[in-house]
Amino acid sequence: MGYVFDFKDALAYEKWCRDHSNQKLAELEKRLMLDLLRPLQGESVIDIGCGTGMHFDDLLACGLQVSGIDASPYMLDIARQKARQRVDLHRGFAEDLPFEDNAFTYAVLNTTLEFVDDPQKALEEAFRVTKDRVFLGVLNRYALKGFLRRVEGKFFDTIYSRARFFSIWELKHMVRKILGDVPVSWRTVCQLPTAPGRVMSRIEQNELIQRCPFGAFAGMVVTMEPRFRTRPLALKIQPNLLVF
Repeated sequence: MGYVFDFKDALAYEKWCRDHSNQKLAELEKRLMLDLLRPLQGESVIDIGCGTGMHFDDLLACGLQVSGIDASPYMLDIARQKARQRVDLHRGFAEDLPFEDNAFTYAVLNTTLEFVDDPQKALEEAFRVTKDRVFLGVLNRYALKGFLRRVEGKFFDTIYSRARFFSIWELKHMVRKILGDVPVSWRTVCQLPTAPGRVMSRIEQNELIQRCPFGAFAGMVVTMEPRFRTRPLALKIQPNLLVF
């Protein structure tokens, strides 16, 4: 089931989200998610590993019907306060989603794969319940900031001690192992290890800069394609005998 955030983790995560110095980074990540996902008003989305509901307001502002699921009851307690009954919340694990096939138009997994026990199974479940596009947001293995976070996790007991990091190439490999050669689009943000200023924020939003695969946060959107498996059936028809 992977790592489930406890009460202390939930408070620390919410404190990080509210810290003014982190809001510019969070804004870059949110903008990247929406730019890649391109959701249509009135459709549905499931936020898998929704945490404290960091992305609820942005998804609701797009006119989406939002649902969220997380394994941590402490994260969900904070998320409920933010949602104020505007979001349908569930407790559960990414590897075993309690929803029907094609239940949602879109799915979002934002820094979720880092903490699950079986990332490939989590992806299979996300693809199963989604009928259009899935956004994957991960901590980039090959970013300078990702390297510093991993080093920090080796020497100190931080949340990064329990996280696994992914690269664009690893994500593509997992996606195509499950779905085959489906359309995939990606970008990265947070190219520098520190929070960007006003000028750097504008540079970070440049699509050409975001094509660099070494930003600290990598976003990928996977477009579902309907696939049908067919097999020939033997005809069981008694031929009519023609009498002249």
